[in-house]
Amino acid sequence: MTVVKSVNLIKDYGLNGQTVHALRGVNLEFQGGEFAAIAGPSGSGKSTFLHLAGCLDTLTGGNIFIGGKDIANMSRHQLALLRRQSIGFIFQAYNLIPVLSVEENISFPLTLLGVPKKEIKERTAKALADVGLDGMAKRRPKEMSGGQQQRVAIARALIKKPAIILADEPTANLDSTIGREILELMLALNKAEGTTFIFSTHDQMVMDYARRLVRIRDGQIESDEVKE
Repeated sequence: MTVVKSVNLIKDYGLNGQTVHALRGVNLEFQGGEFAAIAGPSGSGKSTFLHLAGCLDTLTGGNIFIGGKDIANMSRHQLALLRRQSIGFIFQAYNLIPVLSVEENISFPLTLLGVPKKEIKERTAKALADVGLDGMAKRRPKEMSGGQQQRVAIARALIKKPAIILADEPTANLDSTIGREILELMLALNKAEGTTFIFSTHDQMVMDYARRLVRIRDGQIESDEVKE
């Protein structure tokens, strides 16, 4: 099943009175269960693609389909609902809420969805176990290492059982050892849950782990390789 599809996707930005062509007619398609990376130098358009696919930004031209739904003409409310129900995000800066505990950060998406409290408690406990954070439920983000905070972010992204996880430079703030642990964790969860992972990265280690590697430069697809 196709979970993300872009057709002649265009994104322009205005910067200092000039137009920046971030994406120039990008055609990409991702299937359910993929573990894929979009790689390229800074300014290549890789993060822009993720932000558009995640309904965090508006496109200039073309189309994006999420689960077969064309998001180009959706209202803000419709986009927010699609994002809340179907898409999980993992960012390089973790984006945890500092005043909330680990379990509160992880369960927050379920609270927004109106899931019953008993189910939230059960799913949060499972998510903690899945990412190896048993015993840390009451900690605050500032009491944890970078790698542990990223595990919290992964659990938060996965807890609502989204069809797609979009990970924007998820290893950028981690050393190579911790980065490898995080990638191993995400790969294991990908295999166990069948969740689609799409990374944006310039980290060679992420590229090595990806089962599909899309290279982008100057807003255009340079190559698209599925590994054996």
